[in-house]
Amino acid sequence: MMDQNSNLHVKARRPSVHVQNLSPVYLRGKRIFDILASAAGLIILAIPFLIIGLIIKLDDPKGGVFYSQIRLGKDGKEFRMWKFRSMVANADQMVDKLMEQNEIEGAMFKIKDDPRITHIGAFIRKYSIDELPQLFNILNGDMSLVGPRPPLPREVADYTEYDKQRLAVIPGATGLWQVSGRSDVGFDEMVDLDIEYINTASWWNDIKILFRTVYIVIRSNGAY
Repeated sequence: MMDQNSNLHVKARRPSVHVQNLSPVYLRGKRIFDILASAAGLIILAIPFLIIGLIIKLDDPKGGVFYSQIRLGKDGKEFRMWKFRSMVANADQMVDKLMEQNEIEGAMFKIKDDPRITHIGAFIRKYSIDELPQLFNILNGDMSLVGPRPPLPREVADYTEYDKQRLAVIPGATGLWQVSGRSDVGFDEMVDLDIEYINTASWWNDIKILFRTVYIVIRSNGAY
């Protein structure tokens, strides 16, 4: 406990990087692209969604096809984020018992061999298929295709002022963190990458991240 408090104290003294105000033209164009891309994706993936849902129910009939969580978006605004369910039905109630097995330092929870993951869940998580329902969030405007990952409220409760800067923009389904190692990157590094993304944001950088995401998903690097 002493070491954890010490780490938080050191991190609190990190120099604050004031994120830039993004161009209205860039933000407007980004939103239009998000709407068109997410709508097209939902139409194209309608049948695969049905097949995936059926397999999830056959694998674990007790739970639903979709799983939702309250996440925090731009400026800490709450929204409900959707995924295909990849864990057992009571996964959220098991977090406290598994917290001591957390493999990532900082305000984030990840276990490589998470016992809550179902058989089909391991597959769809490996290839990020479980993230596809976030197209609904993108179409609704809660999320963007590219941006910092939206955190849980309990995670943000442990944020320093430095960490909170990653909430300055609309969160994304993918981002610089995901294409830089995903679960292999620690919390502090994730925050730094998110701030770097915000301060270098451009259409060209978003396109590069999207292409790198496709490559990462195909190789299934760092996903768990």
